[in-house]
Amino acid sequence: MKIKPTFKIREIAGECLIVNQGTFEVNMTKIISLNSSAKLLWESFCDKDFTVEQVAGKLVEVYGIDADMAQADASKWVEMLNEQNILE
Repeated sequence: MKIKPTFKIREIAGECLIVNQGTFEVNMTKIISLNSSAKLLWESFCDKDFTVEQVAGKLVEVYGIDADMAQADASKWVEMLNEQNILE
């Protein structure tokens, strides 16, 4: 899977938000904010194909968390992106 290239993160009013550039159908009632972990994952995988296992590996590498917890967190992150139609 891969993050669609039209989606970018921007810092707005101190918040890290996902924006869909180049689209006129902007829904301003739906704002996606990223915490520091989600931002790290975005920056790590935004320009490449990745798997849930690779995302989990990144969480283990950076935060030193248990592999099962990393897998669960990675799955939630990917699920959120998928629900928002951000993944190809």
